[in-house]
Amino acid sequence: MTRITVSGHPGSGTSTLVSGLVKHFGWTSLNGGDIFRNEAARREMSLHDFGILCEQDLEVDRALDKLLQEQMLSDSADIVESRLAGWWAYRLQIPCVRLWLEVDEHERAKRVANREGDSIEEALIANKQRSNIDAGRFMELYQLLPEQREPYTSLLDATNLGSEEVLAAAIEILEKSL
Repeated sequence: MTRITVSGHPGSGTSTLVSGLVKHFGWTSLNGGDIFRNEAARREMSLHDFGILCEQDLEVDRALDKLLQEQMLSDSADIVESRLAGWWAYRLQIPCVRLWLEVDEHERAKRVANREGDSIEEALIANKQRSNIDAGRFMELYQLLPEQREPYTSLLDATNLGSEEVLAAAIEILEKSL
C-alpha cells in the first residue's frame, strides 16, 4: 500500500529522497516522472517537446495521470513520487503521508545544473520554463498547482539541507505516522 507520496519541483531532491527511503525501509517505489519519461521515449520525443505535446493535447496528460492514479490504487508501491502524487492520494483518499519538498528556485537550479552539466543560469531558465508549462497544464486540467499546501500532511524545507539530513527528517516524519 502507498505509505508516502513525495512531491516537489524538479531539482528539489525527490528522487534522491525516494532512493534513500527505499534503501532504509526496503520498500518499493513508483516514479511518476518515469511514466512521463517512458512515454516521451516511446514517442521518440525530448522531455521538453513531450511537455509541449501534453500542453497541446490534454488527453495525453490525462491518460498519464490516470495510469499513475490506477497504480496508486492498486497498491503497487509503498512510495509514490510525482509532482501530483500528493494531490492524487488526497483526492483518492489514500491514507498516507503526503510530503512536499520545498527548495528555493536558485538551489534547485544549482542541483539541476550539477546533474545535467548545464550552467546555473541555463538550469534556472529551463526550470522556470518547465514550471510555467506544467503550471498551465495543471490549472487547465485540474484547477490546481502542485505546490498548493492543501493536500500535504508534511512540508519539508530542504533548501539548506543535504540529502542525508532530508532523509533523516523524512524518516522521522514517517516513524511518527506508522
